[in-house]
Amino acid sequence: MDAIVTVWCLVGFVVLAVFAFLFSAIKIVPEYQRLVVFRLGRSIGARGPGIMILIPFVDRAVRVDLREQVREIPVQTSITLDNAPISIDFLWYYKVFDPVQSVLQVGSFEMAAQGIATTTLRSVIGGILLDDVLSQREKINQSLRARLDEVTERWGVKVTNVEIREIIPPREVQEAMNRQLSAERNRRAVVTESTGTREAAINVADGDRQATILRAEGDKQSAILRAEGERQAQLLRAEGYASALQAIFGVANTIDSKTMTLQYFETLKTMSANPATKYIFPMEFTSLLDSFIRDRKDAAE
Repeated sequence: MDAIVTVWCLVGFVVLAVFAFLFSAIKIVPEYQRLVVFRLGRSIGARGPGIMILIPFVDRAVRVDLREQVREIPVQTSITLDNAPISIDFLWYYKVFDPVQSVLQVGSFEMAAQGIATTTLRSVIGGILLDDVLSQREKINQSLRARLDEVTERWGVKVTNVEIREIIPPREVQEAMNRQLSAERNRRAVVTESTGTREAAINVADGDRQATILRAEGDKQSAILRAEGERQAQLLRAEGYASALQAIFGVANTIDSKTMTLQYFETLKTMSANPATKYIFPMEFTSLLDSFIRDRKDAAE
């Protein structure tokens, strides 16, 4: 009985040993990870993705994540070129492109990169004026990324981006900035108001000028029309006078001496109706009368 129990215990131990061997020997590596395998202390390269089989007690594997990572650098106090203390915190993004170098070249590249980032930040800020730090954030980001990338490249790590999250200047500087901002807003308001007043005055003056021009143009057109009408009227009157004179001249050409003599007699008859009338005989009357008598004789003969 004891022998049977002992056998079963040995079988169970063997089964557990087999499962432990398989568990330590078989590794499943995701697509975004790699295994840096050390065989008897010597690196044999990166393995994965998929199912990897390792030799227990001989191979040792270190997992490396190939995805882009982001880390936060805590608030750091830096001194600008004009000796103004400011507090800055930022984020840096990195990605492992060589898993073997990231394991072999540095014990913990994240801690090392964080230390490099803080010293690099102080170095970059120390060469920039306070006003430039506040206004040239993108330039500072590029400088930090370039310097970090130079250091981390030998570790097989690529710094993809650096973003300054917050810049806190001293309280005195903040108060001065607030006063400057208020003064700038007041200046813009005054400039905007003066610009509006100037444009309004320009518009009014332009409107008056346009109105004056239109009135002058209207007066000119009216004068031209009146002059044209007067000219047409004078032409019509002149044509009327010319037609009347032409008609009179035509009628006058048809009048002979007899008609003139009869007209004189008719006039004398009218004048004689008034007893107070004084009679005046022109010298031509005798010649007209002689001509009239002569014509009557000739007609009787």
